[in-house]
Amino acid sequence: MKNVIVIFILISLNTICFTGCKTQKNVQNPSVSMALPPTIVYKTKKNYDKNVAIYLSEDKKRITGYPDPVDVSERSYPTPLKDGYLLDNRGIGKNTAFISMTYEEYAALKKVPSIAELNSMIIDKDPILEMYNCGNHTKYENIIDDLNQLIDKKFKGCQKIK
Repeated sequence: MKNVIVIFILISLNTICFTGCKTQKNVQNPSVSMALPPTIVYKTKKNYDKNVAIYLSEDKKRITGYPDPVDVSERSYPTPLKDGYLLDNRGIGKNTAFISMTYEEYAALKKVPSIAELNSMIIDKDPILEMYNCGNHTKYENIIDDLNQLIDKKFKGCQKIK
């Protein structure tokens, strides 16, 4: 089951990257830049910073992905940016939902909850207000300062996802 989840997450990240990444100019090895995770900046309806993200189908009626407890940690928390925006460190997307468990609680589990259990823990099926793909992490010298400047510029040069 763990391998299926890992494969799903990798496929999801590749799908996000291939459908949302803009090609950088002056990239010496484009195949390397396309393999890097996108820089996703988002804003939620409420504060879900400590809640575990799961993935829903396009119609938001069924769970399509979720992390293994060993895959979440303090590094999963989003990085706060200005004006309530967050830098994703987990791999969320426009069909992300949040469950009632925090990363600490989820990481302490011995096994992944069942789909029925995960469904009962969903606290918001549509938590994302705005979401932008701002290219690869490698293009930023100081990612937090650079992204805060992009927020001031209303995400000029980023692709709006939601």
